[in-house]
Amino acid sequence: MKTIRLLSEISPDDSGLYGGKATALRRLQELGLRLPATLCISTDAYRQFVSHNGLQEKVEIELHRKKFSDMRWEEIWDAALRIRSLFLRHELSAELSLELSNAVAENFGNMPVTVRSSAPEEDSGATSFAGLHESFVNIHGAGPILEHVKLVWASLWSDRALLYRRELGLDTARSAMAVIIQEFVIGEVSGVTFSANPADARQGVVEAVYGLNQGLVDGTVEPDRWLIDRKKKIIKEHYSPRREKMVAAADDGATLIDLPQDKMLQPPLNSQEAIAIYKKAKKLEDFFGQPRDIEWTRTGTEFFFLQSRPVTARQDGDAGDKRGWYLSLHRSESSLQKLRHKIETEHFPAMASVAQELAATDLLSLPDRELAKEIEKRLGLKEKWKAIYWEDFIPFAHGMRLFGQFYNDTVSPADPFEFVELLSDAPLLSKKRNRALWEIAGHVKEHPALAQAIATGNLAEAADRKFFILLDQFISQYGDPFCGTYNEKTCEGSREDLAGIILQMSSGAAGEQMVPPGNDPSRRTSLEESFLASLGGAEKRVQALGLLDLARASYRLRDDDNIMLGRIEEEYARALQTGRRRLKARKVEGADLLAEKEVRRCLLDKGYRPNTSVKGQNGGEQKENHIRARQLLGQPAGPGIGRGTARVIGSPEDLAQFKKGEVLVCDAVDPNMTFVVPLAAGVIERRGGMLIHGAIIAREYGIPCVTGVPEAATLIRSGDTVAVDGYLGIVTLMQPARAAVAEGK
Repeated sequence: MKTIRLLSEISPDDSGLYGGKATALRRLQELGLRLPATLCISTDAYRQFVSHNGLQEKVEIELHRKKFSDMRWEEIWDAALRIRSLFLRHELSAELSLELSNAVAENFGNMPVTVRSSAPEEDSGATSFAGLHESFVNIHGAGPILEHVKLVWASLWSDRALLYRRELGLDTARSAMAVIIQEFVIGEVSGVTFSANPADARQGVVEAVYGLNQGLVDGTVEPDRWLIDRKKKIIKEHYSPRREKMVAAADDGATLIDLPQDKMLQPPLNSQEAIAIYKKAKKLEDFFGQPRDIEWTRTGTEFFFLQSRPVTARQDGDAGDKRGWYLSLHRSESSLQKLRHKIETEHFPAMASVAQELAATDLLSLPDRELAKEIEKRLGLKEKWKAIYWEDFIPFAHGMRLFGQFYNDTVSPADPFEFVELLSDAPLLSKKRNRALWEIAGHVKEHPALAQAIATGNLAEAADRKFFILLDQFISQYGDPFCGTYNEKTCEGSREDLAGIILQMSSGAAGEQMVPPGNDPSRRTSLEESFLASLGGAEKRVQALGLLDLARASYRLRDDDNIMLGRIEEEYARALQTGRRRLKARKVEGADLLAEKEVRRCLLDKGYRPNTSVKGQNGGEQKENHIRARQLLGQPAGPGIGRGTARVIGSPEDLAQFKKGEVLVCDAVDPNMTFVVPLAAGVIERRGGMLIHGAIIAREYGIPCVTGVPEAATLIRSGDTVAVDGYLGIVTLMQPARAAVAEGK
């Protein structure tokens, strides 16, 4: 069966075979619009490749490690990266490779091309996968073009596409991908036009930039914008600060360069041109019977239409379409560099200042009304910074994945997460905090009387002034890890809990864990040298070094942002607990567990008595589960094999009881929990992902880690003997807690 055809040879109605993007272009061709020369590769080619390499089963395994609806985006990122690696490392059959190579050579020769996705569901009247599947520009030669066809096929399983499919309820098992190969048109001006503005259907929108469209689409280059009414008259013009444009790179792909001075002062389109391209979009709306979004480029005075899709984005307050948020998790290198600068120079200093200011407030001296206002103020600050965390910090984590994808595309390693080794040994705040604790532990080790006072719960009676000075300095600089969001219900006794952990640290050899084990600098250097040597020209090397530096910053800040946010959350918890203690002293029933609103109301109205039948907090008790499994499957996130007694962390009290050599089991490693990780024989989390901060800190200390274990904190009980295989992602229950107790008797 012939799997590749000219655009003119396909049917406009055959989207199931050639995809929505290809069939939309075929209809544009029928209208006589100027299009780049285009070849269409059917979904049959995709299915042949998948069948030839047995990939469908492997994809299904990746997507069913746990219930898909329970997978967080980090786990979906990981699965998508592994699937992408599978597609890259497998070859087309000889027959399919020959057919595609001959068609490409015959139609394009050595001309550069663009390789675009055209999934059957893509750009239909009901759904739009705009930006969710991959497109690649400026690709030369049959070999590289076929490699990029495989990458487009793999993007059917990208995290963005999987998340959107889940949102729409589409069947991933029946999904397939068609591809279009287009002549690469190097436009002087490019843009996107909406015949109806997604935000206001009474007007249309024209956006334009100098150079290629990639800068506009990925958010790197801010476009000039024209709002045009339905009568084709300009309502409003927005002119951007023009500084850069995207152009074809020397090897392949696109690169950002400075805009010439004369272009900085001149819009890429004049008013007449903006109206002219809007008229074309309006003509397409009339032809298709619904608003259209068109992507175009202009060479000289001629417009080329690159693709056309229906406008389906919902801007009416319906929160169901989360495509915008999914896309915000993926940003270009330039966008991420700007985000890094914002985080490092604006957000982090501001967060440190807020935490310091709040810590300096004498809560005990505040009258009730002022304390209530202070709690409300701190709640507002906590929510503000949590919103910024989701808006900026979470998307910046993509810097690691951007580099990982580049590394895998270049090296094709057997382990798709080999790139993480190049990011390790980072100067994480949590490691700096842990070193400070180990230094205090060294002092405890040298003073047996102090160690005895901590061990017997008589910390207040310890006659060791230096210890308390060190403890105060630590809390002042890093906060109290036992008083934060993880432990809003009590900060009382937190110093005793912290001292108990320090005592556990002091039981090791002098200086133990001061320098985390498990990181081999020679291995990291060798990998980096091999990676850089595999690159082509100097331009690629510069790009690679820039991405590596960005990824290392992303890796570091992925952990640091949690520590910084934890400081603000801790100060909120401290104020809330101050209110609860004040109410407890007044004999308010259930004061220890009152929710924030009830605490404030009691402080503002002394006669008010809350209904304590509904607690403000959960008791944090571990659920009883009678299902006993022999092995639990998760994702390998930290190499190594460890064994020990499980300690399930369901409450702050559990954390305070953690002992050196135990296996840390939890729903997710909270930032205020990372200080016990160096004591652990292994880490098991329900939440999954190679690049979540729990996995990062485990790898930094060379501790075996398995993430994404469904119901880890309920299927495993404190006291169980467990083995953690961080190579394969397997947790083995060696001995149940009750059996261990009985054997001990």
